[in-house]
Amino acid sequence: MKSGPESHWNSVYRMKTPEQVSWFQPRLEKSLELIAISGVDKKERILDAGGGASTLAGDLLTRGYENITVLDISGQALQKAKDRLGKTADNMTWIEANITKVDLLEDSIALWHDRAVFHFLTAEKDRWAYAKTLNKALKPGGYLILACFSLEGPSKCSGLEVMRYSPETLSRELGPGFSLVQSDFENHKTPFGTQQNFVYCLFRKR
Repeated sequence: MKSGPESHWNSVYRMKTPEQVSWFQPRLEKSLELIAISGVDKKERILDAGGGASTLAGDLLTRGYENITVLDISGQALQKAKDRLGKTADNMTWIEANITKVDLLEDSIALWHDRAVFHFLTAEKDRWAYAKTLNKALKPGGYLILACFSLEGPSKCSGLEVMRYSPETLSRELGPGFSLVQSDFENHKTPFGTQQNFVYCLFRKR
């Protein structure tokens, strides 16, 4: 039986529908906007890291993107996304794995999207492992979208401590191999009426 973070997130998705988790959005408008700004070719591979039950993959497919991979630590979350998409799910790649431990092919991803995963990595060793996988898998010239709680965001989510970031501190975490293209903020209204302030950053790998 899996334990640790896998157990935590599977428990969350067993107890709640995707629409009941605090980070749920019916459509990830800010993410879709930044993906369009990147100009990534619609035939290139996009990875939604921690995509889980998010609507992003389905929305990308309807917009003509052809090579979409959804990676999440929770098999429960992935199954709920597949159930919602039906046969359309067969047109995507699904990976159940911990982003700090997964082995992805070198230079295999043109755009890496992460909304609300990186800020859960409170241990430096986990952020280092994430960055190592990111640097291996993302192509030179590829794009990274990171959406994390801002400095004005909550200090906890789903019962867990989180990190909070500004564009500058995210840039420092990533190091000199990435240049910041654009940043923005979003006040996300949760399904139960509270506010979560996110910072969105679009980076390009040098």
